[in-house]
Amino acid sequence: MANEVRDLIVLGSGPGGYVAAIRASQLGRKVSIVEREDLGGVCLNWGCIPSKSLLRAAQLYHDMARAEEFGFTTSEVKVNFPKVIGRSREVAGKLSGGVSYLMKKNKVEVINGHGTIDSGNRLHVRDQNGRTVTYQYKDIIIATGARARGIPGVEIDGEVLHTYRTLLDNRRQPQKLLVVGAGAIGIEFAYFFRSLGTQVTVVEMLPQILPVEDNEIAKGLEKVLVKNGMVIKTGAAVEDLKVSGKTLTATIRQGDTIEKWSGDAGLIAIGVVPNTDNIGLESAGIRTERGFISVDGFMRTQVPNHFAIGDIVHGPQLAHKASHEGIVAAEAACGKAHHPMEYDNIPSCTYCQPQVASIGLTEQKCKEQGIKYRVGKIPFSAIGKAIAIGEPEGMIKVLIDQEIGEVLGVHILHSEATELIAEAAIIRSHEGIAASVKDTIHPHPTLSESMMEAMAAALGEPINF
Repeated sequence: MANEVRDLIVLGSGPGGYVAAIRASQLGRKVSIVEREDLGGVCLNWGCIPSKSLLRAAQLYHDMARAEEFGFTTSEVKVNFPKVIGRSREVAGKLSGGVSYLMKKNKVEVINGHGTIDSGNRLHVRDQNGRTVTYQYKDIIIATGARARGIPGVEIDGEVLHTYRTLLDNRRQPQKLLVVGAGAIGIEFAYFFRSLGTQVTVVEMLPQILPVEDNEIAKGLEKVLVKNGMVIKTGAAVEDLKVSGKTLTATIRQGDTIEKWSGDAGLIAIGVVPNTDNIGLESAGIRTERGFISVDGFMRTQVPNHFAIGDIVHGPQLAHKASHEGIVAAEAACGKAHHPMEYDNIPSCTYCQPQVASIGLTEQKCKEQGIKYRVGKIPFSAIGKAIAIGEPEGMIKVLIDQEIGEVLGVHILHSEATELIAEAAIIRSHEGIAASVKDTIHPHPTLSESMMEAMAAALGEPINF
């Protein structure tokens, strides 16, 4: 059978893949997208979006518990856990359907099946019925994403011991949960379950939770989480993780201390692994390094007409990073490359309460790089809007260059931190200086005033603190 001919194929429809497909179509290419599961990938179906639905439920539960503080008398609020999970699945389904609509709107052909790349610009796609069709393409953008990293020798059954994926569709609220790993995924799930009454223990091998974040911000978050009843053990390791019936047991080693733990659920949240196996990279001659595809600033592999984006290339494994890489790759594939990918200005967000958001350098990184810097810090208890809405907890911390005042990093701990960080991203992308931000009139009363105040503090000119 002759190969079917296609112009540009995108392999994977996550936040990198579907964005790349749309941008390439906008630039005049005939685009086909290959997806083996649901459109939208892990982010829309099993990650970013459904988890935020759960976190919103946890926040609402917390807010209702504070009703008396705002002058309302309510009866006891009860949790319907299956309904909470059910709504998150409905949200995921709605957004996956939205991606389907976008594909039709932008005239992108959707091909269902598992794609395997071969030499000679060929892609073999096997559908659910075992039928394989071979496509000849001019260009391909590989966007196959990542999957949860497991622990060697430990079987994840999806009933008692989970990854983020199985836990997102688990309709039974555990009584006692062990979370292994305190990155963004681990902390978000830990916050969600603790907020709804589950006993939660978090174990992190490194010295702090959210290891990539500023130490002061991470410590501030840990203090709040512990105050709310979460048990957190840093510099610790989990050993002898075993499932027996509906019970999970483990040994937690922290320095010279050994603790036996038992409960009814566990989450392994120790990172993700790029999906670069079983997609034919070797046959196509595409190089990988520790499982990641090697690319240049325009997302080009060393094989002409082959691009790679998202969690399968180096850099932070974040949806918004993948989406921007998708645009860069699509434009490069269409001969419209404007700028290479910039990795120094990618915001990082954790959506527990309070939230954590950051961009740029931490104090530790500044010291490692020998950069002389100044720090500006403002607690949200000094911001009128934060007090008015009952959210004075947290702080904003900015780092600026000691000589010219260029903004080096911004780190926020607050209930709305993830909505505030975009201003910092704009400042950083334009190599903004603290004085310019300080002199920009911010509306009052808003939480955004905290950015202006922190810049003023870094310059030694704070007004409200």
